[in-house]
Amino acid sequence: MALDEYRAKRDFTRSPEPKGGRVARRKGASLFFCVQKHLASSLHYDLRLEWDGVLLSWAVPKGPSLDPSVKRLAMHVEDHPVEYGEFEGVIPDGYGAGVVLLWDRGTWVPESDDVPAALKKGDLKFRLDGFKLKGSWALVRTRGYGGSRGDGRSWLLIKHRDDWSGEIDITEFAPDSVKSGGSFGDVLTEELPDVWTSNREGRGGGDTMASLTEIVKKVERFERERAKREKGTASGARATAPRPAAQKTPAKRSRKR
Repeated sequence: MALDEYRAKRDFTRSPEPKGGRVARRKGASLFFCVQKHLASSLHYDLRLEWDGVLLSWAVPKGPSLDPSVKRLAMHVEDHPVEYGEFEGVIPDGYGAGVVLLWDRGTWVPESDDVPAALKKGDLKFRLDGFKLKGSWALVRTRGYGGSRGDGRSWLLIKHRDDWSGEIDITEFAPDSVKSGGSFGDVLTEELPDVWTSNREGRGGGDTMASLTEIVKKVERFERERAKREKGTASGARATAPRPAAQKTPAKRSRKR
């Protein structure tokens, strides 16, 4: 079954992630897509495309790039339930322990005539219409890229050149959630009291409490580094801004006696 691997990796008595089920697509309904920003063992972005009742998923370590010259590694991972597309919160321990925020969402349209055939071939072209990501894109399977020779999991996420491409770093320009408007720190602050209390009362045990403590430290480090980057960007902008021309003080006119 499509979600067997997803469910086998998770303990749903301890994780707030949806267990999910295969969802039949409504006739005429648009296909959903999302990108979830996930601070786990390391930061990555999960691109998810709705297809055949599940979310096809790729983990993009450096996040999407709007620059057509930049090819981003995208590791094909297990299918996720459609309900996962709205998930935002704290995974206290176990697989994927960390904080997830909904970085982008919208609809997608295949540009490949036969999606299953395109996936099998390893060349899927599509259009996105999200808050942050728009226009034409491609996922292309590659061999040996990123140290995963021959297992079929390594793909490249590539932006096609169009009106929505450019050199702006969209992950830095628009880093926060499209669902709550918050950062990792905001999501953690919102959910941590309930998560902490439920696990302290015995649902997760000592290992979960230790994991939660590590998650808090990780988010604090991430937010400090982000604040430094933003401060540096602001300082650079001030340094390169043109200075207004100095105004000359009008000479005083002598009064004739």
